[in-house]
Formats: sequence, structure tokens, C-alpha cells
Amino acid sequence: MSSPLKLPTTYQQQLTLMASRGVSVGDPHECEAFLQRVNYYRLTGYMLPFKKGSSDTFSNLSFYRLECIYYFDTELRNLVALAIEKIEINLRAQLSYFHAHKYGADGYMYSNCFNALHNHIAFIGKINKCISDNSKAPAVRHHISKYGGNFPIWVIIDYFSLGMLSYFYTDMPNADKASIAKSLYGTSYQVLTSWLKCLTDLRNRCAHYSRLYFWVFSAVPKGVKGDSFVFDHELFSQLYMLKLLYPERDRWDEDFFIPLEKLVEKYNEQIDLSHVGFPFNWQTFLKQ
Repeated sequence: MSSPLKLPTTYQQQLTLMASRGVSVGDPHECEAFLQRVNYYRLTGYMLPFKKGSSDTFSNLSFYRLECIYYFDTELRNLVALAIEKIEINLRAQLSYFHAHKYGADGYMYSNCFNALHNHIAFIGKINKCISDNSKAPAVRHHISKYGGNFPIWVIIDYFSLGMLSYFYTDMPNADKASIAKSLYGTSYQVLTSWLKCLTDLRNRCAHYSRLYFWVFSAVPKGVKGDSFVFDHELFSQLYMLKLLYPERDRWDEDFFIPLEKLVEKYNEQIDLSHVGFPFNWQTFLKQ
């Protein structure tokens, strides 16, 4: 038998519960106003690093500190999302250019342009869903009316999600994947495949405004041969991966590293960088 669902609680009851578990609650009116904007259950994820063992109590935690960590996470997520946007747009451009020049404008429609593990029926189904979901877009309507619903790869790829883009790359012949990985990032296709899988997960968390702070990622990016950095399941590994994937490397410090330094400085008194896997010399790794 399943347990009955918990009953809903008022904002006042939520604050009382937090106080009983060791959270220092300041001005109740300000705290209630914050809870009205942010779901209580969502906020509890930020309490996890302060938990005392297996108990439901917390140490060194005030409501104000929770707010600061929450805002740090929000601003960091926005910064990460901007970096992913540049990486994703660059990947769309590079993959479509490579595929079009090797296999033709509509080569992606033929199964012999992919590896032996490729499920072409499922892939075409995903393509048709891209077209259906974007049927009102001018470019889609144009290609339906003028070209009978046939799309060159450089058009249809703009409607791929990052997950679909990763799927497209993963199902390419190994020789193609190796060529792309080496020319773009100087690495192997196995490494790039793992990065794209991790990037998709990271992007989805950002797109759904999910917590990055004190989050354990399911997949670990593969390391680059000769690089001293050791990847793990924590956030910093994902940020280091973004650095390796960033298309405008001469702009990385200006676009990401410097804003991140300022963000860390802004919330330095309330956050704990060990909660997001930052090593003590994190600047050395992340600066270009």
C-alpha cells in the first residue's frame, strides 16, 4: 500500500517547520513573501548540504542564507544557459555544413548516411515531429509550399533540440564523428559523444530552471588525453566542459570566466564552493 499524500501547508506553517528543524528565520513577512514566489519544496533542495547526517535538522543555516544561495544558483544558471546557447548554435552550423557537403542537402533522409546502430524509422519520426511542432514557422511553411516538405539539413537542423542534435551526431559513421571531433575540439569522437550527452542534461536543467547547486549529475564527461583535470559528477566538471566546447575561445574569459568570478565574489559569504565541486584553484582550470 502506498502512503497517503501529505496535506498542504500554509506559508506560516512552512516557516514554523523550518524553524523547528534549525533554520534561523528572520523577518517572517519577508520570508513569507519569498515563499510566495518560490515553491517551498523547490527551496528545500538548497537545504540539503546543511543537513545533519540522516536527521531532518540543519546547521549553520538561516533563511537569508538560503535566499542568497537560491539567487546565486539562478544567476549562475542564466550564465551557463548563455554559454550553452553559443555552443549549440555552433554545433548546428558545423554538423549541418559537414553533412551537407559530404552527403548532399537531404542526405540525412537516407539511412546509409548513418552507422549500423542507427534507427532510421525512429529518426524520421523525430524529423517529422520537428516539422509538425514548427509548422507555423515561415521557413517551414516556405519549404512545405515550395519544396513539397523537403528540407535541406541546414534548415531542419535549426529545429533540432540539443538532445536531437546529440542523437544526430551519435548516429553518424564513426569516421565522420572522428573527423568532426578532431577538427572542432582536437579530441576523439568518444569524448565528444560524452560531452554532448552531458551538455544535453545540463541544458535541460537550465531550461527547466532546475537546481545546479549541490546537484549530482548522472553522467560524467570523458577527459581529454593529456589534460590534468579529472572529471566527476559535480557542477564544476560541467563548467570545465563548457570551456572546452566554447566556440569563441578568445571570448571565454570575457563572456563566462569574469562574470563567474564576479558572481562568486558577490555571494562569497553565503555560498560554499565545495557544494558545487569547485577545487581550491578553480580559477587556474577555468580561465582560458
